[in-house]
Order: sequence, then C-alpha cells, then structure tokens
Amino acid sequence: MQVILLEKVVNLGQLGDIVKVKDGYGRNFLIPQGKAKRATEANKAEFAARRAELEKKQAEILASAQARSEKLAGFTLQLTQKAGVDGRLFGSVTNGDIADALKAQGHEVAKAEVRMPNGHIKTIGDHPVSVALHHDVVVDITVSVQGE
Repeated sequence: MQVILLEKVVNLGQLGDIVKVKDGYGRNFLIPQGKAKRATEANKAEFAARRAELEKKQAEILASAQARSEKLAGFTLQLTQKAGVDGRLFGSVTNGDIADALKAQGHEVAKAEVRMPNGHIKTIGDHPVSVALHHDVVVDITVSVQGE
C-alpha cells in the first residue's frame, strides 16, 4: 500500500513523502491516527493544496515542543519511595510515576513521552531519563530516588 505522509514518522519519512508500507500498518495505524492518507490521485491533489497549512501546523508543534524543552533542560526530579536497607525499592519507579510527578511540578508531560533507557528504576540514587517531547526534541532529566 502506498501512502502520503501528513507528518514526520520516525523510520519512515518526512511530511509529503509517498512511501510504501505494509497494508496492516497503513490501515490500522497510520491512517486512523491521521499520520497518512492513501496515495490516490485525488489525495495527492488535495495534499498539494494543503501542504503549506500542514507544514505550518508541524512547525507550530515543533516550536511548542522546543519551548517545553527549555523549561525541562537540566531538571532534577525528586521522588521518595519505600526502600529496603540495601537500597532496593519495594516495587519500582515507572514512566507513569515520573510523568505524574512532572505534572505536579507544573510540566505538561505525557506518560508515553518519558523514555527510560534502562527500564524501570529499582534502586535508590540518581538515574538519567529522556523525555521525548517531539521526534526532533529530546530532553534529558535526572530522577533522584530517595528511600523512606
């Protein structure tokens, strides 16, 4: 199936690219989420007419993400969890916990935007965490976990 991308899709292409994807990926993910349209002649003509509008919208989204990243750059988040004597947590700190704590601090971050390279945090200490606000905007923060 050939589709026209309506926004940048990681590992696939940029806005306006006509790419060939598997039928299920196009039908079940790209088209329902508004990331692409089938590459028919009518849709190609419609896209050509709307290209400037779509580019402006994507530029606004990127600018918003960059403004949010400036607030988060170098941020250290303090979390307190129950821990044992050896420094291991009873349970773990997940991306949902981090997103909730950031919202409480006044930063608007979704759970899906928090990337944990080493998996859930299971020990006390400082841990690096990435926050992907946009495809091109990734901010590194430090999560400092302390035991109760």
